[in-house]
Amino acid sequence: MQSFYLSFTDYPLLRDPEWVGTENYGRIFGEDPIFMKSLGVTFAYVLFSVPLKLFFSLMVAILLNREIRGISFYRTMVYIPSLIGGSVAVAVLWKNMFGMDGYVNHMLGWFGITGIGWVSNPNTALGTLILLATWQFGSTMIIFLAGLKQIPRDLYESSGVDGASKIRQFFHITLPMLSPVMFFNLVLGIIGSFQMFNSAFIITGGGPANSTYTYALMLYDKAFKNFEMGYASALAWLLLFLIALLTAVNFYASKYWVFYESEGGRK
Repeated sequence: MQSFYLSFTDYPLLRDPEWVGTENYGRIFGEDPIFMKSLGVTFAYVLFSVPLKLFFSLMVAILLNREIRGISFYRTMVYIPSLIGGSVAVAVLWKNMFGMDGYVNHMLGWFGITGIGWVSNPNTALGTLILLATWQFGSTMIIFLAGLKQIPRDLYESSGVDGASKIRQFFHITLPMLSPVMFFNLVLGIIGSFQMFNSAFIITGGGPANSTYTYALMLYDKAFKNFEMGYASALAWLLLFLIALLTAVNFYASKYWVFYESEGGRK
């Protein structure tokens, strides 16, 4: 709770905090032009990275939900990117891969396509970070896989006897039965994406032209570069409020699409 108190102070770290009331919050909404930019970048990152990660993790989980030889090895290989995905080494590798002389442009050259500096172009820099987040779908995939194993096989067998196709089974059995797990992954994904920092800090540094300047990166700069601890505390509490608000909205909306078998249908 000390940070909540500091959010109402001017605290340059090298001297005692000085009470300024709501000045920090007024500055956020009225005087800081970069605030809305960082918030827009963060919302764009969340809007694209979370659905993409959910989609690919679910598709891979369905593929790995089979009893075939060596399936444990395949699951391990798919999960490895999530173990190393947040490391500095992977971020540096990603930066080199999408650089002007990186592996991506090298492969495009095989087809006669002239590449660009993906991480140095304002139009594509954020996309590279979203792609990195999507690649780290292992943890979400494992949760989906656990949910898939809880779906009774009798439902598929009965629907198959009635002539239901695989696509029909997916939309009328798999998705409804998996909706609680999907809701869980959605909430965790949104919370984690709003706090994204490492990738933007290491790969792009918030650039170019602030196109990847996320909210967490702005908070870091205010706190540890400008030593505006009071202002950074206000930003942190505002981030907490935004995440709590979106989580509450998701919980409210869940009653329209999340099904709980033990309660006989929608909650």
